[in-house]
Amino acid sequence: MSTNSSGDRPQLVDIGVNFHAAQLVSLTDALLVRAKAAGVTQILATGTSLASSRLARDLAKANPGVVFATAGVHPHGAKSCDPNTLRELAELWKCSQVVAIGECGLDYNRNFSTPQLQRIAFERQLSMALGIRKPFFLHCRDAFTDFHDMLAPVVADGARGVVHCFTGDRAEAEAFLGMGLDIGITGWVSDLKRGMALREAISAIPLDRLHLETDAPYLLPKNPGVRRGHNEPANLRWIAISVAELMNRDVEEIIQACSDNSRRMFGLPSV
Repeated sequence: MSTNSSGDRPQLVDIGVNFHAAQLVSLTDALLVRAKAAGVTQILATGTSLASSRLARDLAKANPGVVFATAGVHPHGAKSCDPNTLRELAELWKCSQVVAIGECGLDYNRNFSTPQLQRIAFERQLSMALGIRKPFFLHCRDAFTDFHDMLAPVVADGARGVVHCFTGDRAEAEAFLGMGLDIGITGWVSDLKRGMALREAISAIPLDRLHLETDAPYLLPKNPGVRRGHNEPANLRWIAISVAELMNRDVEEIIQACSDNSRRMFGLPSV
């Protein structure tokens, strides 16, 4: 397996960057410059609230063909997901710059919003967005059973999407794949302490169902040589390297396949 290639390299797509996070909010221009230099030519700006979804849409407008937006309410903010928020989100979902519904889902790890309120907000986003026919950008942490049960009928009705920042085990990966959902992999896959279940699950994920993401500024890859500090799109290749090592494939093959998957899923232009 090689981690380098001569000539032109396939261009990377980062399907999850929190440009609105405090660590990154003032660094957008520099992040995009470094991303391009690292071969990351298309990025999804993650919306986790109405406010951040608007910011993501505006960033996509300002960087056409490079930045694209998602729009949704993260489970942490479910307690604030009122009818007005949902109406405003529905308008954002119609924007051409918004290529996915979310980040939405369930997170029972910290319960910043109660599980009940999370389920209500998730169900409302699922039901309202189904007619939009855009893919879902999904979040699940310590909530597999409820998440799976809520998604199953929606997927049966034609919904598609990516379980973003997947950190679960092989059985969970196989369950999501069996539903027809794709899997997004972050720097968690390079963590030899916390990421072992994910590392063992990688072999269960077909290459045509896999996506790469930094989830910047979080989950800095643990590969040797990665600088400390906040994560950013320029680090995406390190995640591809970890995946390539686990799959015993060439890193350029991983990048090409995952980038093709992401462009197909989110309707991104070819580069």
